[in-house]
Amino acid sequence: MRTKTVVTVGLLIAVSVILTRLFGFMVPVGGVMGLRISFGELPIYLSGMLFGPLVGAAAGAMADLIGVAVAGIDFFPGFTLSAALAGFIPGLLLYPHRSNLRLPRLLVTLILTGFLVTLLNTYWIVLLYRAAVVALLPPRLISRAVMIPLHAGILWLLVNRVRVDRL
Repeated sequence: MRTKTVVTVGLLIAVSVILTRLFGFMVPVGGVMGLRISFGELPIYLSGMLFGPLVGAAAGAMADLIGVAVAGIDFFPGFTLSAALAGFIPGLLLYPHRSNLRLPRLLVTLILTGFLVTLLNTYWIVLLYRAAVVALLPPRLISRAVMIPLHAGILWLLVNRVRVDRL
């Protein structure tokens, strides 16, 4: 791995931690803090898109581990797995097409990634806090459905207008 790649991925991890922990906020659902609204996944998606699935997965896992350490919250490996998948899936599906990315491919990838990560994280919350999945899942899915077009628009602009792949 080149030094430039390591530095870029490190910056994307830092931006993810900042967007998630400082500018993200939790919304209580069913008595449990079960819904996070943030743009912290964008840099993780971007790391997978630009550098491949393994780098994306590592970036997601590292962002989660650093975020847990910074926030001083309890570590749970399930959330780290979910964060790794958030970088792995876009890397797997978008990395080969990064120079000629089409919006439909980006949307399908974000829908697949977003809903899979949401389902997994909901499962981890239910497992940890014995919360009712019926109370947690609908608002989390609605939130994801709202965030996916926003994520897609931002990523589309970054990849096609700013040309981050030439950094």
